[in-house]
Formats: sequence, structure tokens, C-alpha cells
Amino acid sequence: MTDFLSLITSGTGLRAAFVTRIPSLAVDCERDEAMRRLRDAHTKAVQELGFSTAQWSRAEQVHGNDVAIAEKSPTILAPDGLPIIAVVDGLICGEAGHVLAIYVADCGAIWLADRATGAYGLLHSGKVGTEKNILQVALHAMQQNFGTQPKDVVGVLGPCIRPPHYEIDFAATIRAQAEQAGVADFHDCGICTGSDLQAFYSYRKELGRTGRLMALLGRPLPL
Repeated sequence: MTDFLSLITSGTGLRAAFVTRIPSLAVDCERDEAMRRLRDAHTKAVQELGFSTAQWSRAEQVHGNDVAIAEKSPTILAPDGLPIIAVVDGLICGEAGHVLAIYVADCGAIWLADRATGAYGLLHSGKVGTEKNILQVALHAMQQNFGTQPKDVVGVLGPCIRPPHYEIDFAATIRAQAEQAGVADFHDCGICTGSDLQAFYSYRKELGRTGRLMALLGRPLPL
């Protein structure tokens, strides 16, 4: 299911994961309650990737295009009792010892890795984030803060809702944005969240009462 992340992890020293639906967990509820119910499983996934909860940075996600530097940004407490970086939909990082997280349930997770500088990023790009080109915003922020050049970046778009289950093909727009930005190697996994409710949560198909899939990307501290 997560073979599509090999482009991000191969030769970069990064670790990545995509936590899919947890069949045994009932999440027919509003987002805040669903996130509380998912907390233990998501914490375990972070630890299994080789990070502590203290190294875990999460974006609040407000369907915008603001991007924060994970290692330099203050946090607030989310309803699930864990810290988040407020009012951002993307996180970038230039240091080891951090794991980034965003949540999706039809929107697209975008993993970014700079093979030259070692910087990395993780974005939440659905209909609105794509319209606001959060990918370009993130690439610009990585360039300004870490010296990233788009030609050195590899990117992956994860599972998201697609036609015919959604009338807007924002995945196609993201692919075009990556090409226009000069991203060297961009891969769309092509998987639709709306087509497989056994594997994925889908906000649209489940009328908003569902869980969230978690995307992770981090660089461990050297041994």
C-alpha cells in the first residue's frame, strides 16, 4: 500500500509512512472526537517509524496555503491533547530528529525531499490548498530557508479523492503545478480514497463523519 513512498525514502535517509484506515476503530463521529480515538494508533505509528512523540510536529490544517518551519514554530494544544503548529497546512524542515505529520480524508498529502540539501516537507493539498498552490509556497519557503532548488526535489502525491468520486481533479492540477515549478521527479500514486472505504477514510463518501489518514515524513538523528 505504501510502495509509492519509495521515491521519497530511497537514497535520502528519510523515513516516511502513510497510516491507512484502522478497521477495528469506530470513527463515525466529528473530527475532534475521531482524532481523539485515533491518537493511540497514530502515536504508535510515529514510534514504529523510529521517532519519539517529542520529535513529532503536526500542522493544524485550515485549508489554506501557509507553511511553517517545524523546528522553529511554536505550538498550541489540539483537541486530541497533542500539540500542533497553528494555522498552517504545510510543514518544512531542515534538521534531523523531526518527524512531520499531516492528516487527510480525501485531500492529498504531498511528500517532498531535497536530495541536495537534505531538507524535506509535508503538505495538505485538497481543493482549496491546490487552488492556492501550497506546493509552490512550500518550494519557495524551502528555497528561502534551506537553499532548495526545485530541480533537486522529488515529490509524491498520496491517495486522494478523484473523479468519478469527486467532480474536481485536483490531483491533475497538483501534477501540473509540480511540473511548472520545475520539480525534478514527481510521482502521483494514482490511488482514490473514495473508491476503497475498506482501506481509506473518505470525508465526502462518509459525509464528514469519519477518521483521518496520517502522512509522516522525518529524518532520524544520526547514530
